[in-house]
Amino acid sequence: MGKKRKIKDEDLEGVALIKETNRRIRLARTYWDAHKNGACRQERERALRLYERLTPTQREQIPQVLRVWLRYRSEKYFGPHRTPPGAAGGENKRGKNRR
Repeated sequence: MGKKRKIKDEDLEGVALIKETNRRIRLARTYWDAHKNGACRQERERALRLYERLTPTQREQIPQVLRVWLRYRSEKYFGPHRTPPGAAGGENKRGKNRR
């Protein structure tokens, strides 16, 4: 039995692009629910890249719950105004440096 051929994101079009976008958003939400912020951030970015390639008609085929999560709720936590991962400055949870 042969290996399953993986299709690159750049090659996706039409219905396949919509399905992959839905899958990526759902996967990002799963990581979000599991408190895996690094994995969630990565999948969200991948989903956004796919979502931005969709036409307005195709975007309407993405369930509204997923669109809202991708565009608004997750932007609140992962947007450019947030501190990037690993840039906390060496502080612990109480705000004091450990030495």
